Amino acid sequence: MLDILIKNGSYPVYDENVLVKGNIGIEFGKIAYIGDEEPEAAKVIDAAGRVVSPGFIDIHMHEENFSEGKEYCIANMMLKQGVTLAVGGNCGVMNQTVREFRDTIDELGGAPINYMMLSGYNNYWVKEGLGHFDKSTPEQRKAIHEKIKEDLEAGACGISFGIEYDPGMTTEEIIEAAGVSDDEHLLVAAHYRADGERSLEAIAEMIEVQKNINKKFQISHLSSCSAMGTMEKSLDMINRYMEEDPRLNYDTYPYNAFSTNIGSTVFDPGCLEGWKKDYCDLLLTDDPYKNQFATKETFDDCRANHPEMLVVAFVMNEDEIAAAISNPNGMVASDGIIAHGNGHPRAAGTFTRVLGKYVREDKVVDLVTALRKITLEPAKRLEIENRKGDIHVGADADITIFDPETIIDGPSFQDISLPNKGIDYVIVNGEIALKDNEFIDDRAGEFIAYQDK
Repeated sequence: MLDILIKNGSYPVYDENVLVKGNIGIEFGKIAYIGDEEPEAAKVIDAAGRVVSPGFIDIHMHEENFSEGKEYCIANMMLKQGVTLAVGGNCGVMNQTVREFRDTIDELGGAPINYMMLSGYNNYWVKEGLGHFDKSTPEQRKAIHEKIKEDLEAGACGISFGIEYDPGMTTEEIIEAAGVSDDEHLLVAAHYRADGERSLEAIAEMIEVQKNINKKFQISHLSSCSAMGTMEKSLDMINRYMEEDPRLNYDTYPYNAFSTNIGSTVFDPGCLEGWKKDYCDLLLTDDPYKNQFATKETFDDCRANHPEMLVVAFVMNEDEIAAAISNPNGMVASDGIIAHGNGHPRAAGTFTRVLGKYVREDKVVDLVTALRKITLEPAKRLEIENRKGDIHVGADADITIFDPETIIDGPSFQDISLPNKGIDYVIVNGEIALKDNEFIDDRAGEFIAYQDK
């Protein structure tokens, strides 16, 4: 007897770029049946009129900070938008070592979603006492490399860099750090050195890194790098290089605003002039100015006294966001980051927004292609497509069931807790984790170590 039978739904067949109607059976955490029959099952889900998709994979987000309390926040937001696997440790930023993160998930008896992790270079840069614009010594780099090796041994699937956050790091330093392991299957990801008018220069640097490493390179959140007037040229550069080396790729999110800590180098003097924006284009997300657009006075106060506050910056162009999403290359990811439960709605609504706004409403990309960008492509990038990202017998039963006619994001810039619409079920490792926006099992996920993938 099957554990779960999902009947009458339609699932994506990516090789043909179509949705196919069929029944899907789950047993022992795996997809055990696909066909027209209705085998006996302990639970039957009628998915008539629904899409039965592989669970969404967020290849770029920022995980919980368990030092603030051993409870889940952003993972819950991920689950409520259909995500079943997320990759943390991006932009060189980690809230704890990979071993600490993995052990805490075990201690908590699982997680709302499955997690993978990158080792964040900037995390160890700071611990070596380096300032944003400092130049590291050979001894400091060696110490950082040892910490990265420890993260890799603990199960990290690659290494990430936040070049803009600590611009003292050189291109050669990034290439050197990427070589701490000879494993060509690891993923290297980087937040660019500069955005806007300097974005093409930043992309050229990342392509140069790709040319000099034996691993895959991921350009992080392309929209916040190039959606200020250079997206067409940026995509042309990436697409042309990918024709000769498909190890390069990028991710992007479906909003015309980015978010990061106000105390970071991103908001150093000259940033507003570079974006051709003003203080009123910056939304403050935490007390004492929660949901207020900045003034020069509140901006300066937050920079000086609340540097960890997340700020939402409305500086990008909508047509360029759509271009990055609809481009034949690229994946969709949230870049979700949360502080004190607050932040940008991308942490809670990225995937429902893509399927509702960009597929159904704006029609900039078709449904199956969009699903591919949030399921199979990131799974292939992580080299787990035999397990996740596709509907096939033997795959892990990570499944999101949604109504293509109603799915849409609910979270807003003023209230990220507003519910998404159109997601009926989220199944994680064969267990019903979410039904109609209500948690059923919030510990069905696990840490996936690179060695076990």
